[in-house]
Amino acid sequence: MSTLGFVGLGIMGKPMARHLITAGCAVAVFSRSSGPAEELASIGAIACNSPRDVAAKSDIVFIMVPDTPDVEKILFGKNGLLEGLKPGSVVVDMSTISPLATKDFAARLAEKGIDMLDAPVSGGQVGAENAALSIMVGGKEEVFKKVKPYFELMGKLIVRIGGNGAGQTCKAANQIVVAGTIQAVSEALLLASRAGADPAKVREALLGGFAQSRILDVHGNRMITRNFAPGFRVKLQQKDLNIALDTARSLGLRLPGTQSAQELYSAVAADGGSDLDHSALLTALEKLGSAPPEP
Repeated sequence: MSTLGFVGLGIMGKPMARHLITAGCAVAVFSRSSGPAEELASIGAIACNSPRDVAAKSDIVFIMVPDTPDVEKILFGKNGLLEGLKPGSVVVDMSTISPLATKDFAARLAEKGIDMLDAPVSGGQVGAENAALSIMVGGKEEVFKKVKPYFELMGKLIVRIGGNGAGQTCKAANQIVVAGTIQAVSEALLLASRAGADPAKVREALLGGFAQSRILDVHGNRMITRNFAPGFRVKLQQKDLNIALDTARSLGLRLPGTQSAQELYSAVAADGGSDLDHSALLTALEKLGSAPPEP
């Protein structure tokens, strides 16, 4: 088995790394705060002082951090992975970042003889904890085959989409569908409530028909019970939709539904809700007020 590295031990990264460790893999770990690395060291991980130290001990390094600048710093910054990686090593970025930046990072690493996969995930904290993530992969087929056994320790649905950047493009598409569906569910339940129907009963009925979705099930219940404790935070949904919109602009595309959802999330954030669950989009709709009735 390869020696693995894992950089980024937050609410997603820590359980993902834990699955690799409990499966018997040798895993070197680093996080900005020492607590998660020390916790994983207690079950067999090798705690490191920098990404460079992780790279020096690893054949394959996984990254799970919030945004594009974070990945760039971990790869190319002082004491970054590039300073410790050997030719023939593999970097697997499981963060959600820009597809355009991903292609650039992969090209820069390839110049040093290092392969890269972009492998963003869907499934949230629960999926990470239960090794039930969907993993969308971009990169060379032979590199994907090498890493796939480790993906299978962290996820259930693993699909290679295409070359470098394709995994991140797929994740952008995923977030468009998620945000649009949250907006649709919010509008439907708000309409039901304002019309005097019981939104809980409306949701129950819709779950048995063609409108059924995981978001109607889980986030619809959050909306009805007013449980906006995160899950997936509004500020991260904003970041992901910005990636989708920036990518669309680079292709000369307009995504009006995605833009509408982003504007509603911006309203939630402006009202102090950046750290709420993304189902809190409902609260922005509630504050828009009612349209005048038809004459």
